[in-house]
Amino acid sequence: MATLVIKSFPEELHAKLKAMAAAHRRSVTQETIHLIEAALASEETARVAEAPTSYWATRKLLPEYEALLKSGALSSDVDSAIGLSEERDSG
Repeated sequence: MATLVIKSFPEELHAKLKAMAAAHRRSVTQETIHLIEAALASEETARVAEAPTSYWATRKLLPEYEALLKSGALSSDVDSAIGLSEERDSG
C-alpha cells in the first residue's frame, strides 16, 4: 500500500479532520481516505453528468429494430468482419 505524506498541513484543518474522524469513530488516516474517496467519486459523477449526450445515444429506434435488439437477434460472439467474410465465402 502506498504512503502519502502531506507537508505543511494547516493546524486548523488538522483539528477539523481529527474532530470529524472522532465523530465517525475512525482514525485520522481512515477519515482522510474516506474523504478523498468521496471527493473523487463526486468528481467522477459530475464529469459523467456533464458529458454531452450525442444524437446517436438518444435517437428513437424503429419499433422493428428495437424488438430485434431486445430479443438478442442482433448480438453474437462472432466478429462482424469474420461473419461477413464467412457469408461471402459460402455463397
